Amino acid sequence: MIVTTANSAFEPPNADSHEAEKNNFVEARRPNNDPRDQGQRGGKQARQNQPRRDKRDVHGWVVLDKPIGMTSTQAVAVVKRLFQAKRAGHAGTLDPLASGGLPIALGEATKTVPFVMDGRKRYRFTVAWGEERDTDDTEGRAVKTNELRPSAETIQELLPRFTGLIEQIPPQYSAIKVQGERAYDLARDGETVDLKPRPVEIHELTLVEQPDSSHSVFEAECGKGTYVRALARDIGRLLGCYGHICALRRTLVGPFGEKDMIPLEQLEALCDRAASGEGSLADALLPVETALDDIPALAVTRADAARLHRGQAVLLRGRDAPNSSGTVYVTVAGRLLALAEIGNGELIPKRVFNLNGLTASPARNNESV
Repeated sequence: MIVTTANSAFEPPNADSHEAEKNNFVEARRPNNDPRDQGQRGGKQARQNQPRRDKRDVHGWVVLDKPIGMTSTQAVAVVKRLFQAKRAGHAGTLDPLASGGLPIALGEATKTVPFVMDGRKRYRFTVAWGEERDTDDTEGRAVKTNELRPSAETIQELLPRFTGLIEQIPPQYSAIKVQGERAYDLARDGETVDLKPRPVEIHELTLVEQPDSSHSVFEAECGKGTYVRALARDIGRLLGCYGHICALRRTLVGPFGEKDMIPLEQLEALCDRAASGEGSLADALLPVETALDDIPALAVTRADAARLHRGQAVLLRGRDAPNSSGTVYVTVAGRLLALAEIGNGELIPKRVFNLNGLTASPARNNESV
């Protein structure tokens, strides 16, 4: 929904980001006598001798088709390096053994991450029957086994019990904090953690195919906080045959679907072409406001935009003034300006955007309309 009060242009003044930059990438530690450090004055000194690339302001979303074997933190670090971006973060962890959509926010897009994380997610996953593992996926060790194999009809009968608002106990190997420590760290130390059931919502759960008696393929659409690994574990327990995830792919995160995903190899190739002047990294970016797809937009005048940019509230008046309340994203001349709240006849800015730097190309902006 777009409510227009004016269409005059407004360019906010240049502003450098004052937010502390977070380095999300944890490098693997090497022993002091690693042969890769031979002939150098230590690994740290070698890195200091390398030329430093200047970081820049980059604003937008990259929806990486994350490959299997890469952690979400590593994926953020790679994309941040490719764009030489000052700030980056992701909107929802994806396990190393999983592939698919990992939305990565660059620059001012990091301010919209909660709107993506709160959105629905869709997964396609394969369950291997006959073993329950301590990690609930192929990385763990078997803790329960059974020779029983379920029929498609038996599985179908159970699915309604896992649809809607349900209680779910997270996996032992999860990022949930227990007395200040991550559950997976405690589990790796051999501790059994008493994790409490949590309410999660599963909007849709479908048996897609059963390629053989030991494997079943599902699709699930679920809300924030749902663990697909726990879903496979609990279905296996009810069936009496046990089970664990052996393949997992995320196909939807909030407004981002498979059509928005870009494989890492393709992104690296685009970066190489851009470095040689044959393309632009802007072609890989989606606009910051793509994350705000479900939020009404409100266009304002140049004068009102200037007030909002200074953090001042704006009175809403006139016949075109919206009579609703709640969160809106504010634009001026089609350019994202702020996230704001409407209440008591006022527009109150909550987050102001400074989109000076590299942003999505005009073609990608048109795709998001």
